[in-house]
Amino acid sequence: MSDPNGSAGAADPRFFARPSPQTAEALAAAAGAELILPRCGSVPEGGFTGIGPLQSAGPSDVSFLDNRRYAPLLEQTRAGLVIVAKAFAARVPDGCAVLVAPVPYLAWSRVARLFYPRPAAVPGRHPSACIAADAVVDETSEIGPFAVIGARAEIGPGTVVSSHAVIGDAVVIGRDCRIGSHVSVSHALIGDRVTLFPGARIGQDGFGFAVGPEGFETVPQLGRVILGDDVEIGANATIDRGSVQDTVIGRGSRLDNLVQIGHNTKLGQNCIIVSQAGVSGSTELGDRVTVAAQAGLIGHIRIGTGARIGAQCGVMSDVEAGADVIGSPAMPFREFFRNVATLRRLSRRPAGNGQDAGGDSDIT
Repeated sequence: MSDPNGSAGAADPRFFARPSPQTAEALAAAAGAELILPRCGSVPEGGFTGIGPLQSAGPSDVSFLDNRRYAPLLEQTRAGLVIVAKAFAARVPDGCAVLVAPVPYLAWSRVARLFYPRPAAVPGRHPSACIAADAVVDETSEIGPFAVIGARAEIGPGTVVSSHAVIGDAVVIGRDCRIGSHVSVSHALIGDRVTLFPGARIGQDGFGFAVGPEGFETVPQLGRVILGDDVEIGANATIDRGSVQDTVIGRGSRLDNLVQIGHNTKLGQNCIIVSQAGVSGSTELGDRVTVAAQAGLIGHIRIGTGARIGAQCGVMSDVEAGADVIGSPAMPFREFFRNVATLRRLSRRPAGNGQDAGGDSDIT
């Protein structure tokens, strides 16, 4: 569908508030970058007014280069200011200001947040919200339409609870959190600045049952979910509460959409789990572990600090700190690709060793 406003596609004003202009010096300070003024021309008198990709940004926009594959676009850009690594500073057009940053993408993130800060809570309670009489809801929080907040629940300052979210009895949510629409939270203690994207499910029963003479018998799940500060949980992700221990997501960790975390699982700080990955119960991840998309981790194992689990990996035993593994069953990257290369060589061998040209064995 065409854009009736003629926008280049970045920060459509129908969905994002128009930013306040920013000076080059303010942007450099926010990014923690070195400012180099244009070799000819000057920066816009009214400041920079937005962001955009290299190929469509204009003289009042800020752009960035983080991948050398797009260097040709850098040399042709009309952006007024570009964030680059030092190695690319000389390739920026003469009329463009430069922010030189050790990690351009991090600097870009800071600049983008300066232009488009997260919207603040609008204090108030929608008339259709259902809030228990003994719930403690800070007066600076925002409670959306048809939200439900249970008995003895606590909602911290500046927190937004969006429409149709359900916050169970005695749940504690810290300050400046964002609880998306249709989220459900029970049996959980949530830190500050936590974001739960729409449809996330936190604190439901873990998958625990015993086998009796007449079939399965559900085991009571008596633990909680603990979410540390600055955690983000993606849309439709699920985190089961513990059985007799707590399920813990460490500070700063990020879970993508459609991630499943089993009961009693413990994640360290700043872990990343990508879409459709699953972590079985009682598994422990150290700090800064990365689990790529569609990986599956069996229960009761430990993943060491800084380990990286490849996409579609099947992890069935402990992984050492700092290890990179891939495949199913999981193995070190080099071993996996060596095995793949060996299989390819074997598949290319001519027919023989008891087989005819059609590949049928002589042995019956």
